[in-house]
Amino acid sequence: MNQSDARIRDVRIYHAVSTLSRAISDSTHQLSEIAFYVLELETFGGSVGQGYLLQFHYSPEAIKGALLDLRRFVLERDYRVYETRALQEDYEAESEYFGISGLQRWALSVMNVAMWDAWSRMNDQPVYRMLGSGRKRIPVYGSGGWISYTDEELQEEVVNYKKRGFTAVKVKVGSPDMERDIRRLHLVREAVGSDVKIMMDANQGMDSARAVELVNSVSEIGIYWFEEPVRNTDFDGYESIHRKSSVSLAMGEREYNTVALRELIGRKAIDLWQPDLIRLGGVEAWRDSAALAAAYHIPTLPHYYKDYDVPLLATVSMPYGAESFDWIDDIIDVPMTIENGYALQREGSGFGFSFRQQYLTEVKG
Repeated sequence: MNQSDARIRDVRIYHAVSTLSRAISDSTHQLSEIAFYVLELETFGGSVGQGYLLQFHYSPEAIKGALLDLRRFVLERDYRVYETRALQEDYEAESEYFGISGLQRWALSVMNVAMWDAWSRMNDQPVYRMLGSGRKRIPVYGSGGWISYTDEELQEEVVNYKKRGFTAVKVKVGSPDMERDIRRLHLVREAVGSDVKIMMDANQGMDSARAVELVNSVSEIGIYWFEEPVRNTDFDGYESIHRKSSVSLAMGEREYNTVALRELIGRKAIDLWQPDLIRLGGVEAWRDSAALAAAYHIPTLPHYYKDYDVPLLATVSMPYGAESFDWIDDIIDVPMTIENGYALQREGSGFGFSFRQQYLTEVKG
């Protein structure tokens, strides 16, 4: 292969909206639409790689600006798609004045994903094989259970997950009225029976006392784990909940580094690590964090990006499972296959899927 073929020739940015887009809410956010930004790069050899980030409706101009700034930075230089760490180090130095956490990290991460996608496609290999794995399937759970759902919508969703072969579902909690949370969790148990695991997610919407109260109030249902019961910086709260209840605690999706993971490891107050690929910094940062968690016998259960997380989970020592939403399935060419509670690896090159052009609106700037 001619190494000059790996040079990045162009970067394009698109906006896309899920065909399933509708207003939803959890305990802390009102989400008016399900929308994404897609970054696509092309090499001088003609290989194309894509990465995407979940945007909803938040700060569209700020995110667009971060992506356009990074696009200009990359095209003014001479990077090859395998130079992911070099690009990251250069851009972190360039961005130091305003800081690399936040939107600039999101932009850098989606570029990182697109580079891995393109590089693997150049080598005609799936990403998980490029990283040395042969693991063919990864457990997944059905996510949703939004607080804005009616009781009927909630039960319909979890029953549909069960019919599709899922063996675990996650439900949002943190309503102002805890009795509503308790009632909804009971409705889910009635709907799915005893052979489906139930998890709950407060999206940081509770304090530690109420979180413990909720755990104890639904102990007979058999809650498998509890995600983000309190704010991600409330390390004392996590420690208190862990000490006063027997439920496993999961967190990590808000993190731009491993500070919270290290803090909670020291307090013995985390059971499942939930890295967000785009917030954390891309493939290398995600895998580094999983290795740190595994060193303390904490499995990795990443946030949201199943189409990237399933291949990456195959490459780490303690994969727990992936979160499954269907939000991009109708706007990509190869939706992920899920059978009997497991996602099957795509065998196409790169991450094995691309966004359909008719759903992409190019962003200029």
